[in-house]
Amino acid sequence: MGDRPTALIIGASRGIGRQVAIDLAKNDYAVMLAAKTTSDAYKTKPFPPDPNSSQSTINTVAREIHEAGGSAACIAVDVRDAAQIQRAVDETVRTFGKLDVLVYNSGAIWWSSVEDTPLKRFKLMQQVNPEGLYATIQATLPQFQKNGWKGRIVVVSPPIYSRFFRGKTAYAMGKVGMSVLVKGLAMDFVRQGHSGMAVTSIWPASSIESAATEHNRASDPSHKKDLRKPAIFSDAILGMLRAPPAKVNGLLDTDEDFLREKCGVTDFSKYSVVPGSTPRRIMPEKFPVLEVAEQDDEGQRMDSTKLRAKM
Repeated sequence: MGDRPTALIIGASRGIGRQVAIDLAKNDYAVMLAAKTTSDAYKTKPFPPDPNSSQSTINTVAREIHEAGGSAACIAVDVRDAAQIQRAVDETVRTFGKLDVLVYNSGAIWWSSVEDTPLKRFKLMQQVNPEGLYATIQATLPQFQKNGWKGRIVVVSPPIYSRFFRGKTAYAMGKVGMSVLVKGLAMDFVRQGHSGMAVTSIWPASSIESAATEHNRASDPSHKKDLRKPAIFSDAILGMLRAPPAKVNGLLDTDEDFLREKCGVTDFSKYSVVPGSTPRRIMPEKFPVLEVAEQDDEGQRMDSTKLRAKM
């Protein structure tokens, strides 16, 4: 415990999640690492393991942080189970005394046509992606309230645009749903006067080296020239956490765009996995603006909670 801020990172075992955990710890955050798989970190050889392999777990990441002088703990969580999520939030507060930041990086992926996406896969993605996020936010909001409504939520979900749906509709339904939750929760914070809160979405502008990219492109060694190191993602998240809440509340952004436009970064070469390469951008240069002119003139607002109370 102490004055250092505390972050709960859901999906912290490999790749992006591991890097976010390590870099937050380097920046004096106490971090609670959560994911489904655990291991005995002190029997893992070689150590540290390949960060994109199944050998990397929340336990090995916690050991890496401890050996670097940081503060970390870990807890196994299957985000399909709301009770396990609540236990992770409670354990975070029990261990570190408070919760200041939530990073939701957990995700299930299946990219294919609707015809070739079985219902079982669709349901799994909805459970892990939007439902897991919703359950996690519901579990953390009471803690942010105890903080006087001061805190940050960072969600790994995309800007909303049409091309994202192509070839991965079932996946996009859940991921875009997560972005809708970011936008809607941000509006709740503004309407309720919680000026110390911000919920922000982040997505990679170029592919990031991870277990997924290694698995999907193992047959093509040249693909590494199009990959960036996960540090670009953690640097962008740190920038989001340092920004005033009003500047990032409801923002759906990419790592590169945020670092360029909000942090003044102009040279991204250090993030290239292959030195000297310029990874191909997979996101559009510009995204549609979702706000409309009549946003604040919607007439009588219906509140189902109040309607139910009258029954």
